[in-house]
Amino acid sequence: MSTVVLSGAADPLGRRVASALERLASVDRVVTLDHADLAGADLKSRIEGADAIVHLDGGVDETRSLLDAAGAVGVAHVVLLSSATVYGAWANNPVPLTEDAPLRPNHELEFAVRAAERERLASEWKSEHPTSTVAVLRPTVSVADDANGWLANALRDASAVRAAEPDDPPGQFVHLDDVASAVAIALEQRLDGPFNVSPDGWIAGDALRALAAVPPVRLPTRVVRRLALLRARFDPQSASPGLLPYTMHPWVVANDRIKAIGWRTTYTNEEAYVAGHPPAPWSTVSPQRRQELALAGFGALGVGLLAGIVWLIRRASRRG
Repeated sequence: MSTVVLSGAADPLGRRVASALERLASVDRVVTLDHADLAGADLKSRIEGADAIVHLDGGVDETRSLLDAAGAVGVAHVVLLSSATVYGAWANNPVPLTEDAPLRPNHELEFAVRAAERERLASEWKSEHPTSTVAVLRPTVSVADDANGWLANALRDASAVRAAEPDDPPGQFVHLDDVASAVAIALEQRLDGPFNVSPDGWIAGDALRALAAVPPVRLPTRVVRRLALLRARFDPQSASPGLLPYTMHPWVVANDRIKAIGWRTTYTNEEAYVAGHPPAPWSTVSPQRRQELALAGFGALGVGLLAGIVWLIRRASRRG
């Protein structure tokens, strides 16, 4: 029997993973850590005697601290949750991306850059502890009926106003239940190396628009970028201009490697998307009425932006 340390157990994915680990015959005890534990001076004593660590959530400093403590107490296996955003969204990306693809996250998306840095720390730790194994899981957009991750919510909002590109990129969505089962199998089979986590295939851009029910507003790329910068300024916790490439270019992944060791999803891309995106209140409104409401909304936004600009100019004049 083994003792497993689980960080990030309080959020929807963490609760699913905790339940999955407790069902494993090979796991005797699960020790949970929160953010305060990861930053605490007694972290080493908290994980003393652990055979494995599952690290679902945490910043770069917290990941470094946990890995340092894991090395000090002789942890034999680490499962690190990363993200498929580490591949970046680029026009020349192959479709799909395999685990051999280079990591080149779009530098403006802190979420992706942080995930890549956490992977780098895990790789360094593996080099320093060659007898240990490190499984890095790279799920695509994670969703569920009870809660979505930050990425799902942020992309949904960012996709409402899209660049006027000829085609929308394909999308992938994985249910949190399936992410939890991937974590469990990575722990039980002591997987080593990176593994993409996604259902088979992907949803084509036109099919994704149909599922969304509400068509996006199309604007020139430079205008969309300015709006993204403005939104991020007022709502930095849930918006980022770095999301723009992820709504314009492909970054779908292949799941052959994790399927080869027996992992299977219970939700398709389409089923996961529907579970995580309940119909919007105005999805039953006629297309013509939607257009009228959208134009009215953007008119109000334009008036508000103009008023804000005038206020800033007057304020600067007064200061001058």
